[in-house]
Amino acid sequence: MHSANHWGGSFEINHGEVPTSGEYDRSRTSEWDGAALYPHQNLDETQQSWLLGPQEKKKKKYVDFGCIVISHKALKWILGSLVVAFCVIGLPIIIATSLPKHKSPPITPDNYSDALHKALLFFNAQKSGKLPKNNGIPWRGNSGLSDGNDTTDVKGGLVGGYYDAGDNIKFHFPMAYAMTMLSWSVIEYHDKYKTIGEYDHVRDLIKWGTDYLLLTFNSSATKINKIYCQVGGHVNGSQTPDDHNCWQKPEDMDYPRPTITCQQGPDLAGEMAAALASASIVFKDDGAYFMKLIKGAQTLFAFARDNGKRSPYSRPYNDIIAPYYNSTGYYDEYMWGAAWLFYATGNSSYLSLATNPGIPKNSKAFYMIPDLSVPSWDNKLPAAMLLLTRLRLFLNPGYPYEDMLQMYHNVTGLNMCSYLHSFHVFNWTHGGLIMLSRGKPQDLQYVANTAFLASLFVDYMNATGVPGWYCGPNYVSSDVLRSFATSQMDYILGKNPMNMSYLVGYGKKFPRHVHHRGASTPNDHKYYSCTGGWKWFNSKNANPNNIIGAMVGGPDQFDQFSDLRDHYNNTEPTMAGNAGLVAALVSLTTTAGNGIDKNTIFSAVPPLYPQTPPPPPPWKP
Repeated sequence: MHSANHWGGSFEINHGEVPTSGEYDRSRTSEWDGAALYPHQNLDETQQSWLLGPQEKKKKKYVDFGCIVISHKALKWILGSLVVAFCVIGLPIIIATSLPKHKSPPITPDNYSDALHKALLFFNAQKSGKLPKNNGIPWRGNSGLSDGNDTTDVKGGLVGGYYDAGDNIKFHFPMAYAMTMLSWSVIEYHDKYKTIGEYDHVRDLIKWGTDYLLLTFNSSATKINKIYCQVGGHVNGSQTPDDHNCWQKPEDMDYPRPTITCQQGPDLAGEMAAALASASIVFKDDGAYFMKLIKGAQTLFAFARDNGKRSPYSRPYNDIIAPYYNSTGYYDEYMWGAAWLFYATGNSSYLSLATNPGIPKNSKAFYMIPDLSVPSWDNKLPAAMLLLTRLRLFLNPGYPYEDMLQMYHNVTGLNMCSYLHSFHVFNWTHGGLIMLSRGKPQDLQYVANTAFLASLFVDYMNATGVPGWYCGPNYVSSDVLRSFATSQMDYILGKNPMNMSYLVGYGKKFPRHVHHRGASTPNDHKYYSCTGGWKWFNSKNANPNNIIGAMVGGPDQFDQFSDLRDHYNNTEPTMAGNAGLVAALVSLTTTAGNGIDKNTIFSAVPPLYPQTPPPPPPWKP
């Protein structure tokens, strides 16, 4: 047998030629290149490796840093990565920090925030008592330092608070309402107040009012039998010197200013409780003051609910209170005060009262009487029902409150429908002002408060993703209601047939003869007597002091305005009106963004659903 030739080709080394002896010797002594012997053959890698033998491995180079040894290749990657990182991150930072720095331009205020700055100053001008140095009204000074001296149980008297309007009377009923409205606006829009730089200012204004209200009753007690409900006043037909028979600036008052005591009045006590309870949410960051306000609110509301005191506060005073701030009922204050106390304390008994069917029945909340859809110092129904609608929209507490909350929600929607021109519930002037006062004077205070409720309802809908609501069979977009609110504010600020801004100090044309004792009397450091001051009332000249931020009573039903000091229905400002104006303006300004604070008002409210039971104890054998 022949031995196998696995390599192919001839067994012969040289075909036909025999090497010479010298060549043969060289072939024996030299190293042979096996692969070169058969250049005409195609060998696979395995076959070549048999011929060539193992290749020598290339040695890696390393760098020794003493504490670490690293290969050249890894070192190159590390250094390259650092260079790339520097170019991508470090270099731009160096360039950015080396460029000259430019401050971002300040936020340009819109018309509403500009007007808001001014509207708040009205409250500074109305302050009574010993004024702080930073009050900011140069023509105002300390006044009313003897107020309450005819009381025996108030240490230091009833010094402080606010004068209500153009006279020097302190009416506690509308004063409390004004503080409630200011607090409500802060609770809903505190971020806006902060952004435009008015947060501390508005808190100071609220505290000035609530500090005073705490003086008007025994706020350290849990049960009281009286409230001081007014300081100063005028008895119809009287000729003795008083707040109406004298025309004097507050700093010159030297006539008797009696303190009026109310031993009944759930309306007054309910509103004061609302003022203190709402303010407690504003001041929840001040523990001691927060508790003082809560305690005072609870004491007042207990007085309001006393069966033996259920008669309007103004009824015994038909000559000194009723002609100016007569109360027509108190069940609306029950709903209003109970709602605020629920939010302030989380006590569900207040919510149970606010949703008790007897409250809307006695207040005629569901009768759809147009006048009862207009918010004011006397009528809290539309505001209270909106406040409770907020609870349904955001927390939806369900049984046993749902039925009544749903009714409040429905009526709130119908109230909003009544404000729209297309439904013809109220008359409108040709210039576009809704006549909520039904032909009575001083329409703007009702318009401002209504514009706030309308704007706030829109923000509630926006916060819950609801684009509108139904007015009967008609679906109405929330934008329509917002347009109503802005149109009324624009009218007040000058977009009207008179081209007159009814906010003093705003725009180029505004009232110059405001019915106001302090603003009309020169700040010349001279004393003007009770009768001597009337020359300034009768002067045809413009007021020497502009009461910046005062919203006057406004035009008549024909859009006409008389800028005359003796036309007080046109030219006199009020606390209640300006509080509604401030609230409406802060709700509408977009300088500091849009929307409400959904959660702050619920800070004290506990979960309204059954809580999850604790887990069972571990099993033991």
